[in-house]
Amino acid sequence: MRSAIVIPARYASTRLRAKPLLRSTGKYLIQHVYERACQSRRSRLVLVATDDPRIVAAVQSFGGDVVLTRDDHVSGTDRVAEVARDLEVDVIVNLQGDEPEIEPEALDLVVELLERDSEAPMATLATPIANCDQWLDPNCVKVVCDDSGRALYFSRSPIPHCRDGQPDFSDPSAPYLQHVGVYAYHREFLLQLAATPPGPLELSEKLEQLRVLSLGQRIRVGLLSEANAGVDSLHDYESFVRRYRRQRMTAAA
Repeated sequence: MRSAIVIPARYASTRLRAKPLLRSTGKYLIQHVYERACQSRRSRLVLVATDDPRIVAAVQSFGGDVVLTRDDHVSGTDRVAEVARDLEVDVIVNLQGDEPEIEPEALDLVVELLERDSEAPMATLATPIANCDQWLDPNCVKVVCDDSGRALYFSRSPIPHCRDGQPDFSDPSAPYLQHVGVYAYHREFLLQLAATPPGPLELSEKLEQLRVLSLGQRIRVGLLSEANAGVDSLHDYESFVRRYRRQRMTAAA
C-alpha cells in the first residue's frame, strides 16, 4: 500500500498557543515531529497541514513539505482530509503535531494493520494502562477491543468497569488499554468520514473515532508496549526538552 503521513498543526492551540513553534531545543516542536515521521519505512511522503503562514514558514525553513489549508476546520481530521483529496496514495496516516517522540515503528504498524485486515477502513494504537489514576483520568482515553483486536468502544470514562474491587494493572492480559491517538485510514474512507457530521456519541465524549463506530465501521487496534508522551501543556513541553537535552548529552559523551 502506498501511504503518506499528514501532520495537522494549528497555531491557536487551546491549551498552549503557538505550540508547533516552540523552540527551546533549537528545533521547532513541529520539526521534531516531522523528522520522526520521516524515519518511517512505510510512508515515503510526509506533509504538515496547517492554517497559519507562520507555521508554513517554520516548516519551509527546515526543508519540510507543508500545505496551507483552510482556517475553518473544526478538527485535525478535517484538515488532514483536505490535504488527502490531492494525494495519490492508498493510506493516510494522521500524526498529531505534538508527538515529538513518536516511534517510527508505531507509524509503520498502523499502516501494516490495514494491510492485515481488509475489512477495516481505519486503524489506531493502544497501550496498557499502568495504574488506577490513569484509568480514572478523563484525559486518558480508554479503548475496549474484541478478541480479534477491533475496537468495541472508546471512552473518557474508566472502561471496562471492574465490578469486583480494583483492576489488576499488573496482569498483562488485563483489558485496560489507553488509546494512542495515531490513525491510519484508507484514503476514500477518510474523505467519507470528513463529510459525515458528528453523531450523539462523538458529541457527548468529544472523541472523533466514535463517529467511525457509529457508522458501523471497524477500527483495527494495534498494541504498543508503552507510548511516548505527547505535548499538551507547557509542563509537558518542558519535560520533553529535559529528556531531549539528556539524550544529546549522552550521545555526545
